[in-house]
Amino acid sequence: MITQIYSLKTVDEALACIEVGATNIGVNPTAKNSGKTFDEALAESKAIFDAVGDKATKVALTIDDTEEERTKIIETLHPDILHISGAEDDATPELVAELKAKYPGMKIMQAVPMTGPEAIDKAIAFSKFCDLLILDSVLTGVIGTGAAGVTHDWAWDKAIVDGASCPVIIAGGLGPDNVADAIKAVRPYGVDSLTKTNKNGTNLGEKDIEKVRLFCERAHATAKELGI
Repeated sequence: MITQIYSLKTVDEALACIEVGATNIGVNPTAKNSGKTFDEALAESKAIFDAVGDKATKVALTIDDTEEERTKIIETLHPDILHISGAEDDATPELVAELKAKYPGMKIMQAVPMTGPEAIDKAIAFSKFCDLLILDSVLTGVIGTGAAGVTHDWAWDKAIVDGASCPVIIAGGLGPDNVADAIKAVRPYGVDSLTKTNKNGTNLGEKDIEKVRLFCERAHATAKELGI
């Protein structure tokens, strides 16, 4: 079971999350809603990825960035997975082919906003040319898809997992309290947490490493119990 933790702000946080069971470390170098400049956010993310090395899978988020910004993110961070999110920046077959030709080995993960049953067909369409999907909640006032801190109907996620052509990570208000139930309901490839493993329970703040440990332990134990 993939256990993906977002959004890491420091090297110490990232390494501590890996120590307690995180398999994927996600960073947000786009500077959206962070109070940082693009270059400051990128430098912070690079320090984290340099320290992580091959200890975990490195995931970099891009939210409606320009082509120049996206290229700088990729060529500075060399992520294992590029996480595409935003209102105006969906992946296309042409973009994925172009990125894969230019950056061999980098996987593309498309964020799907889980706004209702209409998300099912959209996700399945993305799954035909993306390497991974991440299904996440949306909230008015939060840029992009995710960082909402609320759940959505897991029946939509289950329909996508059953019909998708690529692995699916589920997100949206997941934490130690509900990750086992989510896995039992959906049987995904992986689970993702941001707000509910932060100390203050918002999308901005320090990680609560004990919450991360419980999240990862319960996810891995549930997956083992289910044989997935």
